[in-house]
Amino acid sequence: MEFGMVVSVLGRLLMVEAGLMIPALLVSYYNSGTDTNAFLTSIVITALVGFILSQAFKTDKSLRAKEGLTIVALGWLLVSVFGSLPFILSGSIPSFVDAFFETVSGFTTTGATILTDVEILPKGILFWRSFTHWIGGMGILVFTIALIPKLGGGSFQIFKVESPGPAPDRILPKVSDTAKVLYTTYLAITVSQIFFLLIGGMSLFDSALHTFGTVGTGGFGIKNDSIGAYESHYIHFVIGTFMILAGVNFSLYYSIFKGKWREVFKDQELKLYLGIISTAILFISLNVHYEMYQNFALALRDAFFQVASIITTTGYSTVDFNLWPEFSQMIIFALMFIGGSAGSTAGGIKMVRLLVVFKQIRREIAKIFHPRAVIPIKIGNKVVSDETVSSIFSFLGIYMVVFIGGSILLALEGFGFETSVTATISALSNIGPGLALVGPAESFNIFSPPGKLLIAFLMLLGRLEFFTMIALLAPSTWKKEIF
Repeated sequence: MEFGMVVSVLGRLLMVEAGLMIPALLVSYYNSGTDTNAFLTSIVITALVGFILSQAFKTDKSLRAKEGLTIVALGWLLVSVFGSLPFILSGSIPSFVDAFFETVSGFTTTGATILTDVEILPKGILFWRSFTHWIGGMGILVFTIALIPKLGGGSFQIFKVESPGPAPDRILPKVSDTAKVLYTTYLAITVSQIFFLLIGGMSLFDSALHTFGTVGTGGFGIKNDSIGAYESHYIHFVIGTFMILAGVNFSLYYSIFKGKWREVFKDQELKLYLGIISTAILFISLNVHYEMYQNFALALRDAFFQVASIITTTGYSTVDFNLWPEFSQMIIFALMFIGGSAGSTAGGIKMVRLLVVFKQIRREIAKIFHPRAVIPIKIGNKVVSDETVSSIFSFLGIYMVVFIGGSILLALEGFGFETSVTATISALSNIGPGLALVGPAESFNIFSPPGKLLIAFLMLLGRLEFFTMIALLAPSTWKKEIF
């Protein structure tokens, strides 16, 4: 393990984070906020520590895969610790555990909050809180790669771990060029949504912050009633549509840019994604219309928004779906596991993994009748290797083990089965709201400090898709070269 290289890159990462705090500082200063000094101090501390770490060791060696994994795992912990400084120093969230929870929730784009009244927060803090979604959506380390391209072969390991999905590919030969393309696409979608929200009469500040949460699929609201505070069909439709767009594999947008429309329309993961969304909207609309809503158009609007919010793991809400019929709640619960597409900013299991599982089941059924047949699994024109299939089933196995274990541990808090289970899946899939006591109208402040730290750890596990954090904790990682 080249500790000097790891420390050096982590130092540069903190310097990047300090720079990313500057917009929040400017917002605070412009609004004469009480949090201005907190941001100044946070920036100085983060930048100074980052500079010291970046200069502490000098090495000319390239970054390898093992160092890349370590940088990703430790990097996310570091940015969360230093990212919590503005909350603590401003007094908005004086408890370190609570501030750490809120920051991890922001960077992992979970959107679970311990706050019960967000509208009293200074605008600088509100901006930083939502901006962590935008930073974490594509990955702060991917952003660092784009700025610092010469990190050696381990840079692909960083890109791979931060890009959700079983086998992320380079759009371009160089990882740094791929990172730049992804962030250009990310920025274009961000600017587009801000523009459409401004047309709908939303202020620039509100438009930007809701866009950060939408495009990053995070979901921190700046109103106590989330998006339900805006009684506008247009605003609900715009945010719902962009949530769905953020859950699409970003490589497809590059294909569109290159004029490869046929590839996009034939993409099997996209078809499954849109198919599940459409089916869920239809069933929930009919169910809530029959049980609760007299107006079917209103039922359709709310079903569209909440399905888009949950399946993309954004977590915004226009209604309290805790009050919906059990049939609709069960659909919402199922969507919490599924998530969006690989290569998007959404969390969850991912559509492409489900697609491979369905094809594997079909292959096993076919082998009952033709045991000697060689039946490859294909996604489009590409054959999925047995190694990838194995890794997908390993992922699903560890997902369920952690989900069950996390639910059992949270049950010790004594808040009931539904709360424990949905709080766990909310953290693992980086969704935000769950059901019962952690529903869209509630907060996670009910949990004890150990419970909050457990949930924060589950958020990190889900965002980095388990193996990175587990590899960091494994003793063999530090004893011998296994990567």
